[in-house]
Amino acid sequence: MNGETSRQEHIGPYRLLGRLSEGRGAVHRAAGPDGRDVAIRLLPPGAVPDVARMREVASPYVVDVLDGGPGGPGGPRPYVVSRFVPGRPLAETVAEHGPMAGDALCRMASGLARALAAIHRAGLAHGGLGPGSVLVVDDAPVVIDFAVAAVAAGADASGDVRAWAATVAFAATGRHDAAAGALPAGLRPLVEAASHPDPGARPAAEELAEAASRLDLPAAVPAPRPAPERPDRPLPSVPRARGDARAPETAVALGWARLLAAMVVVIAVAVVIMAPVAGLVLSLAAVTLLRLAGTPVGTWARGWAGAFGRTLLTVPYAAAFTVAVPVALAAAAAVGGTIDSLTACAFGAGAGAAVLWTAPGVHGPRRQLERMFLPLARRPRPIAAAVVGLGVLALLAGAGAMTLTPSFAPMYGLQQTLETSMDRLQHAVNRW
Repeated sequence: MNGETSRQEHIGPYRLLGRLSEGRGAVHRAAGPDGRDVAIRLLPPGAVPDVARMREVASPYVVDVLDGGPGGPGGPRPYVVSRFVPGRPLAETVAEHGPMAGDALCRMASGLARALAAIHRAGLAHGGLGPGSVLVVDDAPVVIDFAVAAVAAGADASGDVRAWAATVAFAATGRHDAAAGALPAGLRPLVEAASHPDPGARPAAEELAEAASRLDLPAAVPAPRPAPERPDRPLPSVPRARGDARAPETAVALGWARLLAAMVVVIAVAVVIMAPVAGLVLSLAAVTLLRLAGTPVGTWARGWAGAFGRTLLTVPYAAAFTVAVPVALAAAAAVGGTIDSLTACAFGAGAGAAVLWTAPGVHGPRRQLERMFLPLARRPRPIAAAVVGLGVLALLAGAGAMTLTPSFAPMYGLQQTLETSMDRLQHAVNRW
């Protein structure tokens, strides 16, 4: 360490472990009071970061800001503390592996746009988006150092959108001065709109995120790819957590988010088994709302139609399982034993609900749940409480589904019809 940090082992309550980058915006890796790995960026003297707003930014594509300090005369410089992200800078990734194409480029463009949308919703601007402020973690971008340059430079949202265009163009070509003609045809109009000379003519980050989510780019650029531009100076390597080179913190958080989403699906299916009619209505409403939640706020009017339409397309798929499972149970009962007719119908409804939530070709609701849980999954205490709470609910719901008599309220006529039909089916199968 050098400068003011060479004479100290701590910045505030954080114990310094090593330096991640040099210069006026030096970044240090440190350990928090709870032992968590963090990154501390030192800011220019006199800078006043809006830490409260920075902590409000919640997105899987933006680093979590945890803390910050204003510094003071004769004391340490102002600093911002964020979660340590064990990724590699985009510039370094492109220099080593070459320009991006296909799905990788789509993920980069969409993830960066969603990151800017989340930052702008908090009333902030990034102010310094570029290949050096984007880390690549598990093939997805994570934006760091947001609202830091903006403190001194007065950056605004339209400037961030133009920086998005330059960063995506670099990812696609490996050059900082790439012409629009070098970009894939599907990406070119969006980059040109985002880099329009008139700031007022550029799309907002929300619109950018919506358009980028619909990109469909070829796996390889037809023209020969130019050699990636090497950075003018070596970029620092970002060390990975010891013993966890292949499973960084983001992957662990995603694992917890998937577990929580699975628990929600289990609870939803169990509720449908206990109350098939009411449960299916609730599941249909829930999966539609989750699909809508993935739509940018400014496009909810159109999003309703799209979300409802996608849910409607899964209904025949779910209905096939709803009918097939009771019939299969009745056929199995003919081999040996009996099964209650209402229970068979309830399990059929549960199978249909499982299709609505997650089945081959149906991923939207589950993935949106994972995205919603991801910010929570990065915090040890909240994730522990969520796992325990949802785990208990899933256990109780599962026990109820296996032991309670299903209720088809308020459609009692349907209940009687189903029971009669299933009894006849079982008798027919047994005679056969």
